[in-house]
This record gives sequence, structure tokens and C-alpha cells, in this order.
Amino acid sequence: MSERSGIFAGDDPFAIAQSWLDAATAEELNDPNAIALSTVDAEGLPNARMVLLKEIEPDAFVFYTNYESVKAREIGAAGKAAFVMHWKSLRRQIRVRGLTEREDGPKADDYYASRGLKSRLGAWASRQSEPLESRAALMAEVARVSARHGTSPPRPPFWGGFRIRPLEIEFWADGAFRLHDRFAWRRGALDAPWQITRLNP
Repeated sequence: MSERSGIFAGDDPFAIAQSWLDAATAEELNDPNAIALSTVDAEGLPNARMVLLKEIEPDAFVFYTNYESVKAREIGAAGKAAFVMHWKSLRRQIRVRGLTEREDGPKADDYYASRGLKSRLGAWASRQSEPLESRAALMAEVARVSARHGTSPPRPPFWGGFRIRPLEIEFWADGAFRLHDRFAWRRGALDAPWQITRLNP
């Protein structure tokens, strides 16, 4: 599409997404890789929360979490998720909808090992999304796992990544008079070619 130029140019949506994230990293003050992740529960009621995107792969987006959390349980049941990345400084956003799979192999081990020690111990201590008696109780659990695992805690078996393989990616940029530019990339299956459509604002 000759009309798709400038920040929208290219034949690889993951490369475009990476270039936008790189631009945001230079502009956003805090967490340019933050995404609003959406899942649905067993009744179809949506849930949304902020998490940090850790990698854009050649055909997927990856984040990490506690597999016993609400979000992980909902992803596991549905096998699908969506997210939006919004950068106020750039006046751009990316929306993604797709299929999910776990990333709980060597890549998850490597990412876990790259985190700060307190974050690694915190992953062991927190029963994410479960009721908590008090902050003091949480800190006591951190002390217990610190004594147990020391300075080289292994990755918890209940902690790892999710990979979102998109069926839809939409790139949005703010336009004058609310006449925004929007391009939707869609495919019917993960091995199908992308179809690109310009959308009304």
C-alpha cells in the first residue's frame, strides 16, 4: 500500500512495533514497554491490568508472570489474550489480539536470572492475586524464601512467560482534528498472510 508510509511503512508488523517501542523508549519517562493486558474469565467478564512487555519476537510478543495468578489462569483457560500499548509522548498506540502459549523453557530461565535478586525472591514469596493478611506477612515470607534460596534462587516452577501470537495488530497514530491514522493487520490463522486495511478514525 503506497499510502502506508512514514511510521507505518514496512512489510513486517513486528519490525514496525519494535521501531515504535524503540522510539517510545527514548521519550517515555516510565515503563515505555507497559501494556494493558486483557483476558476474560469463565463467564466471559473481561479483566485488564498493566504488565511489562519483555520482548518482541519475530512473530510474537512475550511477557512474564506468576502462572497461578488470575491473568495466567484466564489465559490458560481461553488460550487467547489482547493488549494495548499507548504512548502519550508519541501520540501512538498498538492493539494486539491473538493466541497464547507458555514460555517456560530456557528463555524464561534466562530472563528470570537477569532480574534483580529482590525481584527473584519476590516471585517466590508472592502468591499473586491471592488474599494477603498484611504487608508484614508478605515481608516475613520474603525473609523465609531468602533464607531458603540464598542469593541464587532458581526460577519458581509456577513462574514464567506467555507468548502472544497475534491474529490482529492495529497501529494507531493521532491525527489533527481527531482524524487519526489507523492500519489493521489481520490474518485468519498464524500461518496465513497478513491483510492490511486502513480504518476510519
